[in-house]
Amino acid sequence: MIEEFKVFISKGNVLELAVGIIIGAAFGKIVASMVDNVIMPLVGMVAGKVNFAGLFVALDFNAYESIDAARKAGAPVLAYGAFLQNIFDFLIVAIVVFMIVKAANKAKLTGPAVPPKV
Repeated sequence: MIEEFKVFISKGNVLELAVGIIIGAAFGKIVASMVDNVIMPLVGMVAGKVNFAGLFVALDFNAYESIDAARKAGAPVLAYGAFLQNIFDFLIVAIVVFMIVKAANKAKLTGPAVPPKV
C-alpha cells in the first residue's frame, strides 16, 4: 500500500488536483462576491427594492427588525434569502464550468489532426 501511495504522490495528478482545488476556492470567492455585491442588488432592485440577504422567517413567529436581531434574541431563523443567494452562486459556477468544458471539448475536436500510427 505504501508503494502504491508513493506512485500516486509522485505522479503529477496530486499537484494538479491541489492547484485545481486552490483555484476553485478562489473562484468561489469571486463568484460569491459577484452574486452578493452585483447580481443580487440588481435583482432586488428589479423585484421592488428587496434585499434578498435579509429575507427570513423567525420560527418563534415574533416580528424582528432584522435577521441579526432575531438571532440575537435567540429565535430560530429560516434564512431563505441567504439560501436563494447560494442557489445563484451555484448556478453561476455551473454555467462557467459548463462553458469551460464546452470550450475544452471544442478545442479537442478542432485541434491539429494526429496522424495514425503505422
